[in-house]
Amino acid sequence: MESPEHGSAKKAGIPQPIRSDGAGNVDLGPRDVMRDRENPDMFIPPVTDNGLIPNLKFSFSDAHMQLNHGGWSREVTVRELPVATTLAAVNMSLTPGGVRELHWHQQAEWSYMLLGSARITAVDQNGRNFIADIGPGDLWYFPPGIPHSIQGLTEGCEFLLVFDDGTFSDLNTLSLSDWFAHTPKEVLSANFGVPPSAFDYLPKDQVYIYQDQVPGSLQSQKVQSPFGEIPLSFKHRLLAQPPLKTPGGSVRIIDSSNFPISRTIAAALVEIEPGAMRELHWHPNNDEWQYYLAGEGRMTVFGGNGAARTFNYRAGDVGYVPFAFGHYIQNTGKETLWFLEMFKSDRFADVSLNQWMALTPEELVSSNLNVGPELIDALRKIKWPVVTYPGYGGPERKA
Repeated sequence: MESPEHGSAKKAGIPQPIRSDGAGNVDLGPRDVMRDRENPDMFIPPVTDNGLIPNLKFSFSDAHMQLNHGGWSREVTVRELPVATTLAAVNMSLTPGGVRELHWHQQAEWSYMLLGSARITAVDQNGRNFIADIGPGDLWYFPPGIPHSIQGLTEGCEFLLVFDDGTFSDLNTLSLSDWFAHTPKEVLSANFGVPPSAFDYLPKDQVYIYQDQVPGSLQSQKVQSPFGEIPLSFKHRLLAQPPLKTPGGSVRIIDSSNFPISRTIAAALVEIEPGAMRELHWHPNNDEWQYYLAGEGRMTVFGGNGAARTFNYRAGDVGYVPFAFGHYIQNTGKETLWFLEMFKSDRFADVSLNQWMALTPEELVSSNLNVGPELIDALRKIKWPVVTYPGYGGPERKA
């Protein structure tokens, strides 16, 4: 018999941790109902969830915001998501004219422009320079140790920066202002051949982000190097790249095969239409780091020995899948789900469960799973990263 508390909670439309089979109980204590609504498959896990899978989700909305004149930044590293050891990321915004100062990293930097546009500059170890404008859907990649800068153009910009080290912090980089501030003036004088007074007004600490004027045209800022331009472009136009389309969505894969400079980070931009899913699969090369761009989805991660856990994601969330763990991503909303999946690797690689089974002797698959022709005859030898089948699929909706 339903308790009075349970009945009143249901009438109020407040979700309760009670599965359709009756497992669970009402939650009448302190709680964040809005957060519970955002995580239906964590609040009421599928009956198939089991065992000990670590937390594989963190939202940039829960990250500390660094505010500067000229823009802001926030980051997700192993401090925020301990399982994410291979990659870390920074979400950054620059005002029109806002500058991420001249700096460099011990780590490689891979970036995806979310909104607006920016100008990037860089110089390699051979004195070859690079200046380019980056728009929505464009990428850039700077190898470790390559000095560079980022500046917002007329409308400003927002972008995602990804680094090939989970312990990375953008506030702990090697920057021009910080180095000058901590070098004796007489040393600077001797290095550049100018009087010490030329350095009287240096910043006292790392500038990081600062406000400046919107730069002029690319042509007006062109600096001719006697050694020429870099041989491999630091820029790639991802959205201009033809996608691999399948029923239910599309995938654009970017790695060193089509963006040669990107030697330590590979990625895919995935589109999943309502009712579709990123098929059951795993990655044989490294952990997967995800960034959700739009829409809502859920992912169950299978870790072996009966362990599986389901998570819900929406725009601005970070997801993570340990090396070789099986998983899927299903669109649970009414809008198209877009996300990036990234790897500390020079090549993108995944193994399709469907394709593996289709290319294995039928008798072996049938005896292994105790299934018949209904499944065996439906298997596909051609990989579809995103799938949808009319009349099938769609997550069970929570009460």
